[in-house]
Amino acid sequence: MGQQKSGPELFNYAVNLEKRVRSDHVLRRVEAAIDFGFVREEVAHCYGDNGNVSIDPMVILKMMILLFFDDVASERELMKIIAERLDYLWFLGYSLDDEIPDHSVLSKARARWGKEVFEKQRRWRLPATLSSSSGG
Repeated sequence: MGQQKSGPELFNYAVNLEKRVRSDHVLRRVEAAIDFGFVREEVAHCYGDNGNVSIDPMVILKMMILLFFDDVASERELMKIIAERLDYLWFLGYSLDDEIPDHSVLSKARARWGKEVFEKQRRWRLPATLSSSSGG
């Protein structure tokens, strides 16, 4: 009688997320329309040189966008979904094997960055072509 084998070696192959996210996907349009690098400069004063390496502020901002863009119920739920969605992994720059941060990263970033950063961000808008469809 056969038995199902499970283990990492069963699925050990390279997955190119660039090829797995279709060319007309809305997150590709978001990525092309917005240079998320601005957030690093905006929040640099909130981070020190000592201690643990932080999650890239660009990734944190993208996670926050996903939370609202796809109307995800909670930060905890978002972190569970990220690991399951190739489009989310691609958008965030993660691979299949990267560890997804704890949900508390988002609330800590909001507290650390302060209201001012978010009020500045409120002024930039997604192009109208992006707001007509969510992700899939």
